[in-house]
Amino acid sequence: MNGTFDMLTGILGDHSGSMLVLMVFLAASVLAFGIMATVHARSSVRRRAAGIAEYTGEREAADKHSLRGSSARAVQRLLDYTTKHYSGEKGGDAKVLRRRLIQAGIFDARAVAYFFVARTTLAVGLGVGAFLLLPLLLTQKPSMFWLSVMVSSIVGYIGPSFYVDRRIAKNMDEHRSGFPDFLDLMVVCADSGLSMEASLERVGRELGDTYPSLCANIHMTNLEIRAGKTMTDALEHFGDRLGLEEARAFATLIQQSAELGSSITDALRVYSDDMRHKRLSRAEEKAYSLPAKLALPMMICIFPVIFVVILLPVAVRLYTGSY
Repeated sequence: MNGTFDMLTGILGDHSGSMLVLMVFLAASVLAFGIMATVHARSSVRRRAAGIAEYTGEREAADKHSLRGSSARAVQRLLDYTTKHYSGEKGGDAKVLRRRLIQAGIFDARAVAYFFVARTTLAVGLGVGAFLLLPLLLTQKPSMFWLSVMVSSIVGYIGPSFYVDRRIAKNMDEHRSGFPDFLDLMVVCADSGLSMEASLERVGRELGDTYPSLCANIHMTNLEIRAGKTMTDALEHFGDRLGLEEARAFATLIQQSAELGSSITDALRVYSDDMRHKRLSRAEEKAYSLPAKLALPMMICIFPVIFVVILLPVAVRLYTGSY
């Protein structure tokens, strides 16, 4: 800065007034240029936002009168109607279905409506498809034709329930396999001095790759605790979502330990040992039941082949009179 000032002094000499005027001119020019650049940038952003809004409005207006927009509105009204009348709090069957969907890993608030719409659509669609395609593909009697149409509709009606049951069974197997590991990690976190909330969050991150469904339920439990629910209520909901008696017993264990003032770490360690023994017992039970399960396939598939291999040469010799 001093070098610049000396250079200007050498050029202008002792004309300090001229130098002051020059400095003021330069400062005013820089300020005016900055203000103009800012105003230009804001006007450009405003014009672009107005163009985007105009394009969005035109697109929404075009979609509103198009077949796609009409179909989307019709589907939305159908989902809203189904959600209102079939997934309310007063319906016992809807509550059971909602619980089953949560156990299947479907947490959308409109899952019940989607389920009813999918079941109705599949039943009608498969029935109409069988009614239209069967006469073109096969030649059947009228009674068999109508029976095939009814079977197709029934398959479409029970298809979503079968899918939900399969997902529940898959998640139950994952939860049952991962719950002992969950308890072991909870014991480790409790021994290290973490609270229950911090332990749940840490264990949820550790189990994310191995047991994704269990990790999602743990994360939902953490969100419920952050939203203001008590640890007991959050763990009870956690057990209901998992659908395991072990998880419900875990919630009861934490509640009783907190009420009685006993060590949660010791209770978790004992319960974790019990879960490991149960998992080992289930593995041994499956191993011991394997011979009984293999008996019928062996009798049907293996033993007849062995009998044919052994007795066929004897039968051939007797038939040809070689003996």
